[in-house]
Amino acid sequence: MTTETRTEILRYSAFTTDPAAGNPAGVVLDATAIDAERMLAIAAEVGYSETAFVTARDDRQRRFQVRYFSPLTEVPFCGHATVATAVALAERIGAGDLLFDTAAGEIRVATVIDAEGVAQAELTSVPTRSRPAGDEELDAALGALGWARADLDPALPPHVAFGGVEHLVLAAATRARLADLDYDFDGLAAVMRTHGWTTVQLLWRESADRYHARDPFPIGGVVEDPATGAAAAAFGGYLRAIGEVREPATIRVRQGEDMGRPSELTVTVDPADARVRVAGRAVPIAD
Repeated sequence: MTTETRTEILRYSAFTTDPAAGNPAGVVLDATAIDAERMLAIAAEVGYSETAFVTARDDRQRRFQVRYFSPLTEVPFCGHATVATAVALAERIGAGDLLFDTAAGEIRVATVIDAEGVAQAELTSVPTRSRPAGDEELDAALGALGWARADLDPALPPHVAFGGVEHLVLAAATRARLADLDYDFDGLAAVMRTHGWTTVQLLWRESADRYHARDPFPIGGVVEDPATGAAAAAFGGYLRAIGEVREPATIRVRQGEDMGRPSELTVTVDPADARVRVAGRAVPIAD
């Protein structure tokens, strides 16, 4: 029997309780015999923004080595695929704390299953950081997006934020600007490759604890992510860095709405801790 026929690929939608919403992820819970080339091929076949592969596991210690692949490349960390993988594991080995060893570092994930049998996972990011975006970086990104500086919210400065991988964070001045996303796919991908960004996180602030987000992901071969846990972690660090969060706070991020795949991400930020917690539910997608 070949490796291809043995490989079980699970499909989950993260940051939602509706399989038709949220961000779908592939999950391979036994990838011990699969090499990187095959993982990339599987991710391309699945076609989701990321597929997670558990390449080593210790169920007794609840510790797992995880790699993440988009259809085009391996990425060091992916939040929604982490949530999907954690939920898949909780459904099979029971709820509780998990530890994922990733290329970005150790990621602790707490899982619970509610009375209705729906699982939730809350990941704790690696230490976050954030810095102002340079003029050259900003102008290149805005040019590819077809945005102007006047389209940005002056109260939320452009930054490059890190929560396992780097993201350019741009806050739109209006909800209408965020909704009107029609960008140069190849042009933005080139800018992102130059600067090492995994997504561009576009946001609009509805209130102090409620944001709307969109995340172009052209370097992964995907026009847009319906929910981006890694970017949400980076965003929490961004809010801490710019002084928008001065005491422990919970932020709700609504993403995917403009794609018809609404997602809800819960971001918990403590100004005294560089790590950010990101929580959401996940449900299986029927074959």
